[in-house]
Amino acid sequence: MNKRLLWFLFLFSIASMQFAFAQRTGQQNNQSTNQQGEEVLEEEGGLSRRSLLDDSTKMVYGPKTSLYFFEKDIKRNNLILYPQDTSLNNFHNYDPVAKNNWKYQDLGNIGSATKPMFYEIPDVIGTRTGFGAYDLYFHAPEDNKYFDTKSPFTEMSALFGGGHRNMLDLAFARNVNPRWNVGFEFHTIRARKTLNPSARDDNMVIQNSYSLHTNYRSENGRYWFLGNFSRMLHKVNEIGGIIPPEEDSTSVYFTYEDAKVWLSNSQARDLRQEYRFYHEFKLRDELQVYHIFDQKNKDLIFDAALTTSDSLFYPSDRLNGQQDTTRNFSDFKEWGNEMGFKGSFKGFYYNTHVKFRTGRMKSTFFPEKNTFNEVYLGGELIGKISEKWSISADGEYLIPGAFKLHGLFISPWLDIDYTKAVYKPTSVQQIYYGNHYQWENDFDNTGVDQVKGVFKLDFEKIRLRPSLTINRVNNYVYFNEKRIAEQASGEAFMLIPGVKAEVRIGQKFQWDTELIFTEISGEASDKFRIPQFYGNTKFYFDSPMFNENVYVQLGLDIRYHSDYFAEAYFPSTQQFYLQNDFNVYGYPVADVFLDFRINRTRVLVKYHHLNSGLMNEEGYFVTPDYTGYKSFIDLGITWYLFD
Repeated sequence: MNKRLLWFLFLFSIASMQFAFAQRTGQQNNQSTNQQGEEVLEEEGGLSRRSLLDDSTKMVYGPKTSLYFFEKDIKRNNLILYPQDTSLNNFHNYDPVAKNNWKYQDLGNIGSATKPMFYEIPDVIGTRTGFGAYDLYFHAPEDNKYFDTKSPFTEMSALFGGGHRNMLDLAFARNVNPRWNVGFEFHTIRARKTLNPSARDDNMVIQNSYSLHTNYRSENGRYWFLGNFSRMLHKVNEIGGIIPPEEDSTSVYFTYEDAKVWLSNSQARDLRQEYRFYHEFKLRDELQVYHIFDQKNKDLIFDAALTTSDSLFYPSDRLNGQQDTTRNFSDFKEWGNEMGFKGSFKGFYYNTHVKFRTGRMKSTFFPEKNTFNEVYLGGELIGKISEKWSISADGEYLIPGAFKLHGLFISPWLDIDYTKAVYKPTSVQQIYYGNHYQWENDFDNTGVDQVKGVFKLDFEKIRLRPSLTINRVNNYVYFNEKRIAEQASGEAFMLIPGVKAEVRIGQKFQWDTELIFTEISGEASDKFRIPQFYGNTKFYFDSPMFNENVYVQLGLDIRYHSDYFAEAYFPSTQQFYLQNDFNVYGYPVADVFLDFRINRTRVLVKYHHLNSGLMNEEGYFVTPDYTGYKSFIDLGITWYLFD
């Protein structure tokens, strides 16, 4: 029935587009000509815009008049103004895990707990919370967009996912005057349980988040101010996974809505609020002073009713004396100030700074206050030899004992990236006082050396990017089979060759592929659970249609990883942990998609798990006892308003 519905929607969409644009071709062609007449030029001190007027002297607003930029580029004296994205490539992968090419392990639903599939060096070498299961869904202020608009700008996006998995994203920005812009973003997730929902609105995930932002530049161009406030309330009604058949003979995998799950009265809540302000003053091109202030607050609460059948899932220990309910509370708060000098001189950029961080982790049952005070010294040097050649180095030292050194070489045919770091364990790895688990540790810092190399091979219709990554990690901290934080005594070595390929076939077909192979050795190799082989390939039709009024991508998207003992997830501690019993076996998942763009409006139609029922296995797992998506259809749309 689902496959018939897919074909009906596909034929209906094509027929609707053909009918609509048979009547509007002339009008759309004029708009296309006007857009092509727009140019955006970057100049020191701002933008120079040309050809923003059409033949009737009417202002033409569009993706190139509502531009955005990032704080990191302002800090590096490298203002890059990006137009709004109207491309179709990968548009059908709308939700965060899919958008990251499925390189995150989740619990089989939008908004569920996630972790990176591959090892990543943390951005912060100092104290971190360690509660990162929902980081992927938070729009952090340091990564948010700032706008340079010449008219009010609105972006509206919605995903209507199969199984009542829905997302809504809104963004608005406008210019108060040519040098001052303000705006906001709003995001929401409503994702019904994919396993054992009791009603239509029995949601696994409920999220509301928003951010407010502004940027201002003085009339003489010497002073910049960027300000951002972000807030997220992310609630997850945990299910604990499917009860294994060996625990309950009536429990069966791959029954989805009819699955028997462990939990129905347990909820996790992640509330985050962050402020961030950046400002700088230019004394001269060779010298600017800047300051960054940020304040972060993360409240995490986990509640479970132990008078219900949920109690069977948790250990029998009640370490905090909570017999009828578990309420684990953790509140992490930090304040940061970074002050420094920077400037540009004869093609080189430099930065030198000092940073102060102070904060605390608070919990009801901590024996004493868990506070920290940290001082960092750092700097950066970037040399841009030409448009295609550059070299950079940056570093940061945390007094005492932790540091991060990073170097990057970019050339037309080879990029080399090197990082050496020693970073602190997270707060939750050092101390935790929950109702079922408690520990206090004094772990050593973790050390890592990482080298990445990427070759660039471009031919007429083929683009190849062979790569090699080498990691050496020692004193790695993880959660063991008993769900308790532990530190590995030895080292782990990772050899990770990979390749990305983009092949144009004829004039209208495209084949994109990424392959990654991971080999881990060393005494601590078993503490990293990474599939040995990962692959993602996409073959699709890519061409304009209907007199170039509609741009279409129609194709097949396939992902695969080899079997491995993936980490399991424990809701009470909100951590992934090692397990050796459940093999998340290799299983190719095929999705068919249709992305198309009409003027500036993009639409997606995606059919998940096309090969369901055609394999030896009934379905696939993403995490032990959590099945991946069954077959269903997603519909999505994004459109822009420029006045």
